[in-house]
Amino acid sequence: MNGELAVPGDKSISHRALMIGALSEGTTVIDHFLAGEDCLSTLRALQDLGVEIERKGEHVEVIGRGIAGLVEPAAPLQMNNSGTSTRLLMGILAGQSFTSQLVGDASLSRRPMKRVQGPLARLGAQIGLSEAGTLPATVVGHPLQGARVKLEVASAQVKSAVILAALQAQGSTTVSEPLPTRDHTERLLKAFGANLTVDRAANSITVTPGARLVGQEVLVPGDPSSAAFFLVAGAVIANSHLTVKDVCLNPTRTGLIRVLKKMGARLSIKETASVGEPLGDVTIQTSQLRAVTVNAKDVPDLIDELPLVALLAACADGVSEISGAGELRVKETDRIQTVAELLLQLGVDVEERPDGWRIVGRPNWQVQKPNLNSHGDHRLGMLAAVAALRSTTPLFLIDPDAVAVSYPSFFADLAKLGGA
Repeated sequence: MNGELAVPGDKSISHRALMIGALSEGTTVIDHFLAGEDCLSTLRALQDLGVEIERKGEHVEVIGRGIAGLVEPAAPLQMNNSGTSTRLLMGILAGQSFTSQLVGDASLSRRPMKRVQGPLARLGAQIGLSEAGTLPATVVGHPLQGARVKLEVASAQVKSAVILAALQAQGSTTVSEPLPTRDHTERLLKAFGANLTVDRAANSITVTPGARLVGQEVLVPGDPSSAAFFLVAGAVIANSHLTVKDVCLNPTRTGLIRVLKKMGARLSIKETASVGEPLGDVTIQTSQLRAVTVNAKDVPDLIDELPLVALLAACADGVSEISGAGELRVKETDRIQTVAELLLQLGVDVEERPDGWRIVGRPNWQVQKPNLNSHGDHRLGMLAAVAALRSTTPLFLIDPDAVAVSYPSFFADLAKLGGA
């Protein structure tokens, strides 16, 4: 695989720019917006809440309604497969003046929501869930009270839900997390004018409500989680040399780059600009990789890329161990199980563990089953595609359309670089 590529806009930032723009006064202009299914779920939900939004491809204009200006939707808000939309909107809706309901598809309706319900309840939020602690969620909006919230799980989604709810509370709120997670919500809110203080030593954020949010121009950098598939492909597919341009280099999103360096990948970074988020070009070449150990402290910065770390381990010399990743079991699929199954199909020696894998790398796979299933999981589908390009045996992907959730042009971009 050879050449240069600019990946679509970052999914996390696209979601948040829409939501914070909706809570602001004036117009927010978003460029390089990710028009994947998840972000479009957020866009449509905000429109159902009375927000005027116009989109032309990757260009979006949001006419904000102010922090307390959303209106009661006429029907349940359809989240489809988007956990980010669901959890962050629960925080926003908790302090509004009406009752709303959030529903999702079969996959999303299996994912745990008590992890956000509990912390929001500390501010007085009233959120009803199913007996299993899943969607549908009924959010009874009413006045909130600032509080100190200590999160048990390192989750940027839960942290962001609390921060967005805190904007509407009476009194300040401090939220602390066990490990640092991606900080796009904090960065964007500061840019829009929120009164927000970050204490990195304590892994805490304090929100003081009352500040006026003002619409901004947001340029969304390339999504590092999308770039990751090409970086891994460049490292493990023979005779490759490729550059991914204008990628977000936020330190909370570069965990995979650090793992690649630890494994001996031939990789270089050229920082090019800063748009509230650092960004740059990442170049990688085919590399001889060595085994790696990844544990709980590494996980928050590469939670979405851990399946790719497993694939890297399958191509490396030696035994790799990945632990502390139990969160993967409650993603779109149980990614610990589905990744282990995929690697076993490829003939890789992998042991599935409660919170990760033990993987014995080998240069040549002895494929056992050529039909790889995405199980409707966008990241598993892209992982399978990279594995297929690395394999010397023809492989087939079941349900490739799942990639449209985060990267609609994935296969077209893969083909541009020589992937067939």
